[in-house]
Amino acid sequence: MKKFIKLIQREFKLFFNNSVLMMLFIGAPILYGVLIGHVYQQGKVTEMPILVVDEDNSPLSATFVDMMNDNENIKVIRMLPSLFDSKETAIEHDATVIVHIPKGFAAGVQQKRVPEVTIFVDGSNTLTSNTAAMAVNVCAMTLKAGVQIETQMKQGVPAKIASEQYEPFKTTMVRQNIRSGNYLYFMLPGVLIIVLQQVLLLGLALSFSSEFENGTFVELAQKMRNPVGLILVKIIPYALMSIGILVLYWGFGKWYNMPLDTDFWWFALCTFVFILAVCFIGILVSIVLPSQLKATEILMVIATPAFILSGFTWPSSLMPTWVQFIADVIPSTHYLRIFRVMFIQHGENYHTYNGLIAMAIIAVICFIVATIVLAMKIRKVTAVKSPFPSK
Repeated sequence: MKKFIKLIQREFKLFFNNSVLMMLFIGAPILYGVLIGHVYQQGKVTEMPILVVDEDNSPLSATFVDMMNDNENIKVIRMLPSLFDSKETAIEHDATVIVHIPKGFAAGVQQKRVPEVTIFVDGSNTLTSNTAAMAVNVCAMTLKAGVQIETQMKQGVPAKIASEQYEPFKTTMVRQNIRSGNYLYFMLPGVLIIVLQQVLLLGLALSFSSEFENGTFVELAQKMRNPVGLILVKIIPYALMSIGILVLYWGFGKWYNMPLDTDFWWFALCTFVFILAVCFIGILVSIVLPSQLKATEILMVIATPAFILSGFTWPSSLMPTWVQFIADVIPSTHYLRIFRVMFIQHGENYHTYNGLIAMAIIAVICFIVATIVLAMKIRKVTAVKSPFPSK
């Protein structure tokens, strides 16, 4: 029994002597609990941005707009005079719904011509689009009820009977982008992109740390003292292998009949910058932390919450500012936004500029820091004089 207790005490001692393990074991549950709790702190989607195209400009259409602004789930952020460029404006403002009130709307209601209000729903994000669309539809139904009751009561018809006999206008909901509402088209690409980031980080976590642990870094540094060359030697194999993973993903898309039409070369450029950003993060951690275990643990802390923080399933605008800042330093956050714009929303290439620039900044900063740290380590190991005298 005493031996058993001593072994347990030894295990506790080993645990508390490993600062990284202690931080991960104790700190990670606290960190993820706080982080994820703040991401979903609001609990429900509120004040989702929508656009209204009001071609009627009548008191009745103004009343409809006021009703939508009074709904807690949606917020009218722009009023447009026509549908021209409304899709581009919606992408720029992350608006999930466009409400089109046609010209002659009020007159059609008064003359019982049943005018049509069209609701364009962006189906690229199932959660937000459904919530916003339902909120607009509730406002429309409420306005319908008010108009029909008022009209019929003026004719002496009781309100109860009026609500069953008259429909002043109808609404048509048009689903855009993911018209089928297939959740697979929404979730699968996001998950696969996160997996690609994780395998790259895991592989590169061992790149230099394994050299340090196995004592082979001195030999490697003597063969190539240029830090940039060493970094490229480590990255190129993973970059080439990632092409095979992307081809596999393309095969998945074809297997599930997913729409994959976009500007191939522009998307290839964005993918290349994404891979560089992820690789340079992995290289930097591997150089700074000479232990394979520690490098892997740290990179998994970065990679694990990436999907939640990316804004792919939950709007980034509803997250606290400090959570958004953490999300912005993870390459997959920007790459997932680019993927959504190009493949799901079918936006123009210039809508991806911000994400591409952000990934490029991450790549450049990590590359510069990794080069500086690696150069210092190379100089340190190569400065040691050989124990054998030169002839």
